[in-house]
Amino acid sequence: MQSENTRSKLTIYAPASMGNVGVGFDLLGAALAPIDGQLLGDTVTIDASEQPIQYSQSGPWAHKLPDNDAENIVYQCAEFFLEKQQISQGVSLHLQKNLPVGSGLGSSASSVVAALYALNAYFDSPYDQQALLQLMGEFEGKISGSVHYDNVAPSYLGGMQLMLDTPQVTCQGIPHFKEWYWVVAYPGISLSTAKMRQLLPEQYPKSIAIDFGRRLSAFVHASYSQQADMALHVLQDVIAEPYRAKAIPGFEAARATLTELGMKTTGISGSGPTLFSVTDSLIKAQAAQAWLEQHYVTEQGGFSHICHIDIQGTRVID
Repeated sequence: MQSENTRSKLTIYAPASMGNVGVGFDLLGAALAPIDGQLLGDTVTIDASEQPIQYSQSGPWAHKLPDNDAENIVYQCAEFFLEKQQISQGVSLHLQKNLPVGSGLGSSASSVVAALYALNAYFDSPYDQQALLQLMGEFEGKISGSVHYDNVAPSYLGGMQLMLDTPQVTCQGIPHFKEWYWVVAYPGISLSTAKMRQLLPEQYPKSIAIDFGRRLSAFVHASYSQQADMALHVLQDVIAEPYRAKAIPGFEAARATLTELGMKTTGISGSGPTLFSVTDSLIKAQAAQAWLEQHYVTEQGGFSHICHIDIQGTRVID
């Protein structure tokens, strides 16, 4: 049994993330950092408690979470962690739910990553980085329906992460283009990740499989060699977007208009409905954001941000 912890409370921030990044279905993910300094992601505050697990939640999207504490994934993370590590000390966990559920911005991943990072840090890090990452993937999979690391990995580790799934390494970071602006826009509606996955075919033609491999390998090569034009040319989703685009209201019209506005490429963040659009011009990014705010962000709670890639990942904040 571990010795009791006397550390003061911690607040942990886990950034929003883009799964797939268009070209890398289930294999590529990137963390997001708004250029205006806002924190786009969930936070979890951990402290001592006389109860075994004291859980509370707040934030603009807390009302979308289960009313029963025991059904909440953050509570379940604490339950598993304390039992696995044979910790008798009670903990208080407070989730500030800042990301909309079913947005395509790694909402469930952000909550899970923040919770498990907080628990691990508070109790002197019994899990190393790889073990903790695998635990994060397992818990996030309970919500999304299957284990994929393209949201939890970048949210935890920061940067752009390529999933490797080898016995030794789950993922590794690849270089990104620091001059790129990623405009992300969430229209204000929620889409179930599991249902959006059901739109995809069980099998793909050989030509599509080859094109997918070509684009992803070319993107990774271009990222390492910093050939931005090549990376932009191949940054297209041939696996999921053709089947999901029509299920996202306004996406196809937005993509067409963003191209007219000079954006380099546009795609679906995760399973949607959030879209991302890329440019190396801040002026064009601002024009794209203005259009999206007026025409794509249609429901209450919707938003848009101009982002860079968040290289810090999950961290302690004041």
